[in-house]
Amino acid sequence: MVSLKQSSKNYVVLKPRKGGIMDLFWLLLTSDIEKSKFVDCPEGNEEADFKRRWLIFLSIVVQKILSFVKKPLAWYGAALEMWLNLLSENGNSLGLLCNLFKGKIVIPDRNSARFKSNTAFMDNRVQLDKNLVYGDNRYCAAFSIMAAKLAYENAAFVEATVKDHWKMEFLGFYNYWNEYQKMATTQAFILRDRRSNDVDLTVVSFRGTEMFDADAWSTDFDISWYELPNVGKVHGGFMKALGLQKKQGWPKEIVETSSRPQVAYYSIRDKLRKIIRENEKVKFIVTGHSLGGALAAIFPVILAYHGETELLHRLEGVYTFGQPRVGDQKLAEFMEKQMSLHNVKFSRYVYGNDMVPRLPYDDERFMFKHFGTCIYYDRFYKGKIVKEEPNKNYFSLKWFIPKIMNSAMEIVRSFTIHQTYGPEYDEGWFLLLFRTIGLALPGVSAHLPQDYVNSTRVGSLETLLTDASNSRSPQLINIK
Repeated sequence: MVSLKQSSKNYVVLKPRKGGIMDLFWLLLTSDIEKSKFVDCPEGNEEADFKRRWLIFLSIVVQKILSFVKKPLAWYGAALEMWLNLLSENGNSLGLLCNLFKGKIVIPDRNSARFKSNTAFMDNRVQLDKNLVYGDNRYCAAFSIMAAKLAYENAAFVEATVKDHWKMEFLGFYNYWNEYQKMATTQAFILRDRRSNDVDLTVVSFRGTEMFDADAWSTDFDISWYELPNVGKVHGGFMKALGLQKKQGWPKEIVETSSRPQVAYYSIRDKLRKIIRENEKVKFIVTGHSLGGALAAIFPVILAYHGETELLHRLEGVYTFGQPRVGDQKLAEFMEKQMSLHNVKFSRYVYGNDMVPRLPYDDERFMFKHFGTCIYYDRFYKGKIVKEEPNKNYFSLKWFIPKIMNSAMEIVRSFTIHQTYGPEYDEGWFLLLFRTIGLALPGVSAHLPQDYVNSTRVGSLETLLTDASNSRSPQLINIK
C-alpha cells in the first residue's frame, strides 16, 4: 500500500511543531520551501511569491501560539463550563451559597443530560421553530442550525433533546478516530425524522470548533492541502478529521474490525447505506457549524470521488454555518457540477463579520475558494444571496474599524433584541460578556451559533424564485 503523499504528486503540509524561530524567518527569505522544517511538499517545490510565503508564515505562527496556549485554554474552558453548570444546578449564586451552608451542593455530572456546554449557555434554546414544517422553504436551514448547535453537547444531552423535545429517532452519537493525531477528534450524531408518512429525513450533524479547543482552531488556521486526482486540492486538516487513511489515502472501502477505531466518513456512509435500503423515499441532509460545516462540505466531495451515486441522489441538501474554505477553484467547479448532476442543494450561511468563513486566505495568489450558494446576513438579520461574503479575507486592515463598530452595535442590540423578537431571543450576561471580545477581535463573537439561529428564524431574505406560471420569469421576493 502507498501513502497519500506517494499517490498525490501535489501537496503542501505544514508542520508547525518541527522548527524554531530561525527556521521560521528563513521561510520568508527563501523560495525553496521544500527545505524548510515547517513544510512537507514534493522535492524541488519552490514558492517565489513572497505573499504566499508570508501567509504560510502567519499560519505557522498562529498554530504555534495555539499550541502554546492549548493546555491552559482547555483547562479554563473546562473550569468555566463546570462553574456555569454548578450555578445552574444549584439555582444561581444565591442558591449555591445556601446549598453550601446546608452541605447539599449539587455537583454537575459531565455525562448527564443536564450538563450544558459553554455554547449552550450562550444560547439555551433547544426547541425547533414551531412555525416551520417540513416542505417550507426555510425549514431545512432552521432545522439544520439547531442540529449543528446541538452537536456541541454531550451524548446524553443530544439524545434527550432529539427524543424528548424534537420527538424524533436518535440513531447515535459518535466519537471518531483521527489516524494522524491518534485520538478521537471528530464528533457527530445522526437522527431520523419519521413523524409522519410524508417525511423520512435523516440528519447527519458534525460538531464544530469548540470555543476553548486550540487543536480545532489550529485546524481552521492551517493551510495544508492535498490534491485528489480529477477533483482538486482539499484542505489537509479537514480531510484528516473526516477519515483520511494514513497509509491508503481515500480507498473506497476499508476493512472494519471490532478492535479498529471507527473513522467518520466510512462509518457514516455505511450507516446511510443501510438507511436508504429501508425506504426508497428516504432523504438525508448533512450539516455543521464552523469546523463541522467544513466536514459537512467535504463529506459529499468524497462520496462523489468514490462514485456513490445512490447516496448522492438521496442527499437532499448540505447546510453549513460559519464554514471555513475547504479547497481550491478546481474543487469548487467539481462540486458545482456534482451538485447540479444530482440535484443537491448546498447552502452556505454566513453571518456578519464571522471570522471563520473568511479563512483560510483567498486572493489572486492563493488557492482556497468557497462553493455552494452563499446566504449572507447582516446584524439586522437582513439576508441576501451573494457570490461571496463582504470582506472575504479576515486579515483586511481597511475593514478593521468598521468591524469594531459593528461589534459595538451588536452589543447594543443585545439589550433590545428581546423587545423586538420576543423573550426567547433574550441574551444573557454570559453571551453579552462574550460579545465584548468582538471589540478587540472582531469576528470572533459573530461566529457564535446564536446569530445563525436568529437569522434562519427571523431573518428576511431577498432571493430569486421562479414563477410556476412562467418558468423563465424570476421574481424578487422578500421572505419573512
